[in-house]
Amino acid sequence: MEKVLSGNTKTFSIIIANTERLVAQIVRKMILNDEEQKDLAQDIYLKAFQNLSTFRFQSKLSTWIGRIAYHTCCNHLEKKRIPLSAIDAIDEYKQPGTDNIEKDIFSKELSAIVKNEINKLPPLYKTLITLYHVEGLHNDEISQITDLPEGTIKSYLYRARNMLKKSIERNYKNEAL
Repeated sequence: MEKVLSGNTKTFSIIIANTERLVAQIVRKMILNDEEQKDLAQDIYLKAFQNLSTFRFQSKLSTWIGRIAYHTCCNHLEKKRIPLSAIDAIDEYKQPGTDNIEKDIFSKELSAIVKNEINKLPPLYKTLITLYHVEGLHNDEISQITDLPEGTIKSYLYRARNMLKKSIERNYKNEAL
Protein backbone atom coordinates (compact mmCIF):
# COMPACT_ATOMS: atom_id res chain seq x y z
CA MET A 1 0.00 0.00 0.00
CA GLU A 2 2.84 2.36 0.81
CA LYS A 3 4.31 1.75 -2.65
CA VAL A 4 1.02 2.70 -4.30
CA LEU A 5 0.78 5.87 -2.23
CA SER A 6 4.35 6.80 -3.10
CA GLY A 7 3.59 6.64 -6.83
CA ASN A 8 4.12 2.99 -7.83
CA THR A 9 0.62 2.41 -9.21
CA LYS A 10 1.52 -1.01 -10.67
CA THR A 11 1.55 -2.48 -7.16
CA PHE A 12 -2.16 -1.68 -6.90
CA SER A 13 -2.69 -4.86 -8.93
CA ILE A 14 -1.58 -6.81 -5.84
CA ILE A 15 -4.34 -5.15 -3.83
CA ILE A 16 -6.81 -6.02 -6.58
CA ALA A 17 -5.65 -9.65 -6.67
CA ASN A 18 -6.05 -9.94 -2.89
CA THR A 19 -9.56 -8.47 -2.83
CA GLU A 20 -11.13 -9.39 -6.16
CA ARG A 21 -12.93 -12.47 -4.82
CA LEU A 22 -14.62 -10.49 -2.05
CA VAL A 23 -15.55 -7.66 -4.42
CA ALA A 24 -16.86 -10.13 -7.01
CA GLN A 25 -19.01 -11.88 -4.38
CA ILE A 26 -20.55 -8.61 -3.23
CA VAL A 27 -21.17 -7.30 -6.75
CA ARG A 28 -22.55 -10.59 -8.10
CA LYS A 29 -24.94 -10.99 -5.19
CA MET A 30 -26.26 -7.46 -5.37
CA ILE A 31 -26.27 -6.78 -9.12
CA LEU A 32 -27.80 -9.21 -11.61
CA ASN A 33 -26.70 -7.67 -14.93
CA ASP A 34 -23.26 -8.85 -16.13
CA GLU A 35 -22.34 -5.57 -17.80
CA GLU A 36 -23.33 -3.56 -14.75
CA GLN A 37 -21.25 -5.93 -12.60
CA LYS A 38 -18.15 -5.27 -14.70
CA ASP A 39 -18.71 -1.50 -14.70
CA LEU A 40 -19.25 -1.44 -10.95
CA ALA A 41 -16.15 -3.55 -10.26
CA GLN A 42 -14.07 -1.03 -12.21
CA ASP A 43 -15.76 1.84 -10.40
CA ILE A 44 -15.07 0.19 -7.03
CA TYR A 45 -11.35 -0.18 -7.70
CA LEU A 46 -11.15 3.33 -9.11
CA LYS A 47 -12.72 4.67 -5.90
CA ALA A 48 -10.39 2.54 -3.80
CA PHE A 49 -7.35 3.78 -5.72
CA GLN A 50 -8.43 7.42 -5.53
CA ASN A 51 -9.18 7.21 -1.81
CA LEU A 52 -6.35 4.93 -0.71
CA SER A 53 -4.72 7.80 1.18
CA THR A 54 -7.83 8.01 3.40
CA PHE A 55 -7.45 4.41 4.61
CA ARG A 56 -6.68 4.63 8.34
CA PHE A 57 -5.81 0.99 9.18
CA GLN A 58 -8.79 0.74 11.54
CA SER A 59 -9.83 -2.42 9.70
CA LYS A 60 -8.31 -4.79 7.18
CA LEU A 61 -7.74 -3.31 3.71
CA SER A 62 -10.02 -6.00 2.25
CA THR A 63 -12.80 -4.94 4.62
CA TRP A 64 -12.35 -1.31 3.58
CA ILE A 65 -12.54 -2.24 -0.12
CA GLY A 66 -15.50 -4.52 0.61
CA ARG A 67 -17.21 -1.54 2.20
CA ILE A 68 -16.59 0.53 -0.93
CA ALA A 69 -18.02 -2.33 -3.02
CA TYR A 70 -21.11 -2.65 -0.85
CA HIS A 71 -21.88 1.06 -0.83
CA THR A 72 -21.22 1.41 -4.55
CA CYS A 73 -23.71 -1.39 -5.22
CA CYS A 74 -26.25 0.10 -2.80
CA ASN A 75 -26.00 3.46 -4.54
CA HIS A 76 -26.41 1.77 -7.92
CA LEU A 77 -29.53 -0.08 -6.73
CA GLU A 78 -30.97 3.11 -5.22
CA LYS A 79 -30.51 4.93 -8.53
CA LYS A 80 -32.38 2.10 -10.27
CA ARG A 81 -35.00 2.11 -7.49
CA ILE A 82 -34.43 -1.53 -6.63
CA PRO A 83 -35.23 -2.34 -2.98
CA LEU A 84 -32.34 -3.64 -0.90
CA SER A 85 -34.25 -5.74 1.59
CA ALA A 86 -37.88 -5.63 0.56
CA ILE A 87 -39.58 -8.90 1.38
CA ASP A 88 -41.76 -8.49 -1.72
CA ALA A 89 -38.69 -8.55 -3.97
CA ILE A 90 -38.37 -12.31 -3.55
CA ASP A 91 -41.50 -12.88 -5.65
CA GLU A 92 -39.82 -11.37 -8.71
CA TYR A 93 -37.60 -14.40 -9.25
CA LYS A 94 -38.19 -17.78 -10.95
CA GLN A 95 -38.54 -21.26 -9.42
CA PRO A 96 -36.05 -24.15 -9.95
CA GLY A 97 -36.15 -28.01 -10.05
CA THR A 98 -33.77 -30.97 -9.32
CA ASP A 99 -33.30 -34.77 -8.84
CA ASN A 100 -31.55 -37.19 -6.43
CA ILE A 101 -29.42 -40.31 -7.25
CA GLU A 102 -26.52 -40.85 -4.83
CA LYS A 103 -24.88 -39.08 -1.90
CA ASP A 104 -22.35 -37.24 -4.06
CA ILE A 105 -24.92 -36.21 -6.63
CA PHE A 106 -27.38 -35.33 -3.88
CA SER A 107 -24.79 -33.08 -2.23
CA LYS A 108 -24.09 -31.27 -5.51
CA GLU A 109 -27.77 -30.87 -6.25
CA LEU A 110 -28.50 -29.65 -2.74
CA SER A 111 -25.72 -27.11 -3.13
CA ALA A 112 -27.18 -25.98 -6.45
CA ILE A 113 -30.64 -25.66 -4.91
CA VAL A 114 -29.34 -23.59 -2.01
CA LYS A 115 -27.34 -21.34 -4.37
CA ASN A 116 -30.39 -20.92 -6.57
CA GLU A 117 -32.58 -20.03 -3.60
CA ILE A 118 -29.97 -17.62 -2.24
CA ASN A 119 -30.00 -15.86 -5.60
CA LYS A 120 -33.74 -15.29 -5.17
CA LEU A 121 -33.24 -13.34 -1.96
CA PRO A 122 -33.34 -9.54 -1.95
CA PRO A 123 -29.87 -8.06 -2.63
CA LEU A 124 -29.08 -7.17 0.99
CA TYR A 125 -29.98 -10.60 2.37
CA LYS A 126 -28.16 -12.34 -0.48
CA THR A 127 -25.04 -10.28 0.22
CA LEU A 128 -25.12 -10.88 3.97
CA ILE A 129 -25.58 -14.65 3.52
CA THR A 130 -22.67 -14.70 1.07
CA LEU A 131 -20.35 -12.61 3.22
CA TYR A 132 -21.10 -14.72 6.30
CA HIS A 133 -21.39 -18.25 4.92
CA VAL A 134 -19.31 -18.18 1.72
CA GLU A 135 -16.60 -15.63 2.54
CA GLY A 136 -16.51 -16.63 6.21
CA LEU A 137 -16.55 -13.07 7.51
CA HIS A 138 -17.54 -12.41 11.10
CA ASN A 139 -20.44 -10.13 12.00
CA ASP A 140 -18.06 -7.34 13.05
CA GLU A 141 -16.35 -7.41 9.64
CA ILE A 142 -19.70 -7.44 7.86
CA SER A 143 -20.75 -4.54 10.06
CA GLN A 144 -17.70 -2.55 8.95
CA ILE A 145 -18.47 -3.28 5.29
CA THR A 146 -22.20 -2.52 5.42
CA ASP A 147 -22.37 0.13 8.16
CA LEU A 148 -25.12 -1.95 9.77
CA PRO A 149 -25.06 -2.68 13.51
CA GLU A 150 -24.09 -6.25 14.40
CA GLY A 151 -27.53 -6.84 15.91
CA THR A 152 -29.15 -5.83 12.64
CA ILE A 153 -26.85 -8.15 10.72
CA LYS A 154 -27.78 -11.04 13.02
CA SER A 155 -31.46 -10.21 12.57
CA TYR A 156 -31.18 -9.96 8.78
CA LEU A 157 -29.20 -13.21 8.62
CA TYR A 158 -31.94 -14.87 10.68
CA ARG A 159 -34.61 -13.51 8.33
CA ALA A 160 -32.63 -14.52 5.25
CA ARG A 161 -32.16 -18.06 6.56
CA ASN A 162 -35.88 -18.30 7.35
CA MET A 163 -36.75 -17.07 3.87
CA LEU A 164 -34.39 -19.69 2.42
CA LYS A 165 -35.90 -22.43 4.55
CA LYS A 166 -39.48 -21.52 3.63
CA SER A 167 -38.64 -21.16 -0.04
CA ILE A 168 -36.88 -24.52 -0.16
CA GLU A 169 -39.71 -26.21 1.74
CA ARG A 170 -42.30 -24.64 -0.56
CA ASN A 171 -40.48 -25.43 -3.80
CA TYR A 172 -39.02 -28.84 -2.98
CA LYS A 173 -41.30 -30.50 -0.43
CA ASN A 174 -42.68 -33.04 -2.92
CA GLU A 175 -39.29 -33.88 -4.45
CA ALA A 176 -38.00 -35.51 -1.26
CA LEU A 177 -40.57 -38.31 -1.61
